[in-house]
Parts: sequence; structure tokens; C-alpha cells
Amino acid sequence: MTETTMPVPVPGGTLDVRVGGLNGPALVFVHYWGGSADTWSGVIDRLPPGQATVRFDQRGWGTSRALPGPYHLDRLADDLARVVDACVSGPFVLVGHSMGGKASQLVAARGPAGLAGLVLVAPAPPRPPATVTEEYRQGLSHAYDSPETVRHALDHVLTATPLPAAVRAAAVRDSLASGAEARQEWPLHGIAQDITHAVRGIEVPVTVLAAEKDVVEPPRVLRECLLPHIPHAVMTTVPAVGHLLPVEAPGAVATAVGDFLTLLRH
Repeated sequence: MTETTMPVPVPGGTLDVRVGGLNGPALVFVHYWGGSADTWSGVIDRLPPGQATVRFDQRGWGTSRALPGPYHLDRLADDLARVVDACVSGPFVLVGHSMGGKASQLVAARGPAGLAGLVLVAPAPPRPPATVTEEYRQGLSHAYDSPETVRHALDHVLTATPLPAAVRAAAVRDSLASGAEARQEWPLHGIAQDITHAVRGIEVPVTVLAAEKDVVEPPRVLRECLLPHIPHAVMTTVPAVGHLLPVEAPGAVATAVGDFLTLLRH
């Protein structure tokens, strides 16, 4: 797919946003903690030709690494809202993975003009599960300390199937491409933030894609900590894969997104 890069002004600098396609609704992709715009490449490659897409590196990561903090969820949501305002002229769907899913929930709760729906891919739920203890968060904050810790996280926590070598190398690169403050904000604070009060305001259709072997946000956690708070959301589970659905099962994600767009059109 041919993409153009649009600089979008945000507090402290600009985000370089990659925009492709013309056929709406536009899909606005929001990556996980440790990811980048490239996390979505396999998904986008499997979408119908001409599908409108928007993707970017979130504040503190990749090409947006030099942007100053704070890096908390509300700032990430503000950045996402600015990207939508600058790059989308018609209806759009937010597609958020993990941390990006939680930021997407916050934006959707604001009811922005043009929002047609929300696709949450192995999302962090609005209510933190009981497993997100202080001890867990401290341990998680060191997952991306070095190439060795990243590879361990990828092989033993984040995925349930082997990644192609190039995809795995990109995931390692992305996980290391952050400043220390951005890298620690999510595990120490964002993952434990309760946003249940906000998500009650989400009125658009919502589909949730869970991963059967996900040990980060298992289907059970999403049933307990997300579905009660977004009761009209519909959840499906992708078999045999782990938390990194966009890179482990890009075809399944692309199909689910396509099915959701078809639903919206009818």
C-alpha cells in the first residue's frame, strides 16, 4: 500500500502519521506498549486494496521517541484525538491493541464526530484485573530493559507461536525504541488505571478480539473486566495464538476488521 506521511502537531512537537488509501471508513491503528506503526503492517497488507488507514508511533516510541512527557493514558488519548482531527475527514474506526486499546477506549468515550466503531485487539481492559499487583507491575517495567529481556518476553509471555524472523527482529527493535520514562509509564501506572467511569460513555459498536493463549489479557480477564463495562461489545476468540495478535495472526485480525466494516455498512 502507498502511504504518505503527515506531520501532526501535538504538545511538544509533531507526530509523523502514515496515511494510506481512500476507501472509508478510515481505520486508525493504535499500537501496544513496545510496538510501533509497523506492528500493523501484516494486518494492513491483508486489507482490501484502497482501504483508508492511519497509523503512527505513539508518544515516546519509535519515530515519536523524542516527544516529551508526560506519557500517561490521557496524553496518549489526546494525541490520538489530534491525529484523527488532522488525518481523517469522514467516518473512522479506532483499532487499538493492548495499551493502544485502552487509549482508544478513552477517545471513543469522548464521542468524537465521525467515530463509527471500535475494534479492540487483545485490549487492556478498563478495570485492572486483580493480577495487576504492585509486584507484577514492577516486574513488567523491566521487560524491555535489554535485547535479552525483550526476546524472553516475546518468546515466553507475548506470543504463543513462533514469529517469522523478520517480524521478530522488528518487534525486538520496536520494544527497545523508547525513552526510559515512556517505557515505564504504562507498566507502573497506565495498566493499573481504572477507566470504567469513562467507557460507559461509549455508544458506537464495539468488537473485541481475544487470543486463546494470551497470558497478558486472557479471554477470561476480558470477560470479567471489560464486557461488564462495555455491555454492547461483542467478543470473539482467535484460537492458538498469544497477546501479539497483530503480528501472530494478522490474517485473523484483518478478517475480523473486514467483517466489522461489513457490519457497519449494513
